Amino acid sequence: MFQIPDNVSKHTNVYDVLKERGFIEQTTDDEGIRELLGKEKVKFYIGFDATADCLHVGHFMQVIIMMYMQKYGHTPVVLIGGGTTMIGDPSGRTDARQMMTTEQIDKNAENFKHLFDRFLVFDDEWKHIKSEGVLAKGGQNKEPEEGKAICVNNADWLRNVNYLEFMRDIGSRFSVNDMLRAECFKQRMEKGLSFLEFNYMLLQAYDFYCLARDINCKIEFGGNDQWSNILAGRDLARRLLGKDDYYGMTFALLTKSDGTKMGKSQAGALWLDAAKCSPYDFYQYWRNVEDADVEKCLRMLTFLPLEEIAELTAHKDERINHAKEILAYEVTRLVHGDEEASKAQEAARAAFSGGASANMPTVKVELPDEGMGIVALMKATGLVPSNGEGFRTIEQGGLSINGEKVSDTKLLVTKEMFKDGPIILKKGKKTFLKVEI
Repeated sequence: MFQIPDNVSKHTNVYDVLKERGFIEQTTDDEGIRELLGKEKVKFYIGFDATADCLHVGHFMQVIIMMYMQKYGHTPVVLIGGGTTMIGDPSGRTDARQMMTTEQIDKNAENFKHLFDRFLVFDDEWKHIKSEGVLAKGGQNKEPEEGKAICVNNADWLRNVNYLEFMRDIGSRFSVNDMLRAECFKQRMEKGLSFLEFNYMLLQAYDFYCLARDINCKIEFGGNDQWSNILAGRDLARRLLGKDDYYGMTFALLTKSDGTKMGKSQAGALWLDAAKCSPYDFYQYWRNVEDADVEKCLRMLTFLPLEEIAELTAHKDERINHAKEILAYEVTRLVHGDEEASKAQEAARAAFSGGASANMPTVKVELPDEGMGIVALMKATGLVPSNGEGFRTIEQGGLSINGEKVSDTKLLVTKEMFKDGPIILKKGKKTFLKVEI
């Protein structure tokens, strides 16, 4: 398992570490949280709704933050949303989420736990003890081992909740007027917000209350789009438990310099599972980020010391490519391990130099004796989704074969072209594909 190096920061308080790396966006109390994290080891939680069968790079920021917190002695509480996923979080969305079956949700939740095991050390003997009512106290079978994370699933306290009891004891604590002013609902009001989704804030707030009540969890972390939900949970825990030492903190979302979200490649979302996004494609994504985004990505997605990052990104000319290589390698080795990162780097270097590599994405095609048109080959290998895009790519000078630009849209690809081995198709500046017959 990857270990954060001791030289990652000169600070001893994890709040200061997260601050200098540029993670912290908003808090309910800057000084209160910093003091708390400096004087005691706390349980904190981050929630992950099981809306897919894999974590993607959007979740990765939260994973890294949990890794920092664990290194500095705090207890990460990974909350998997087996209950809240049945509603669907409206935060940051312009449409409602597709409803999922409990079987789909439970399978996704199981996959999530396996992925978290790659990044965090868990106390697998720890168990949450369910409560028998909305306000009835639950508990834990023991305190987590020092330095280890724990995992909970809010299906435990949400799926069998008595609706009338929940509305009486929890719903009565919320003002509809205040909820309608929350950022998480504002952008949905014009297109319509279902009553089902309107309940989501109550459920997430109830999560905070249950964890504070049952296991003395004191802080909720989340992306900046979760601010309204985190405030609701902090306030609910304070009112129902009569304590003030509950806090919330949000972190910057992983965005490009133009404000758009990172993590979307030509093949779709940038998943953390090699079966859904190969280590090579994962590496290539980070190798090809915009120059303006390199420093931020190195700071937030790697554990290199800030002094080294500053030195790597001091130059804005072609030397920035060296920093991009280091970024791609470091992020890929964190997600996929040293061996896969090295293979991806070797394949990427071979592709950029016009050579072939055993680790480059490879497609085998059946080539007729009479050959195949270049556009048909591009579509058959998945390099383009349609013939139209294939024609446009060639007409705009965006295709090369073995380093030679293709200008003829009617070029016939024959077996003779494979006499020395596979051919390398390059689309644009970033997409390479080895084709075998």
